[in-house]
Amino acid sequence: MGTVLWILAVILAIFGVIQILNGALLWGIILLILAAAVGPGGWSIFNRRTI
Repeated sequence: MGTVLWILAVILAIFGVIQILNGALLWGIILLILAAAVGPGGWSIFNRRTI
């Protein structure tokens, strides 16, 4: 599962950078934030702490 999330995060980040280079700054930033949220690294929406 971690590999799939990593690949998805990389794809989102690449599309985000491409959008920024094409002039769609807001859309690119949104995609980069989504890449950080989906990625299995430091912060992931799929890894929630239980109390």
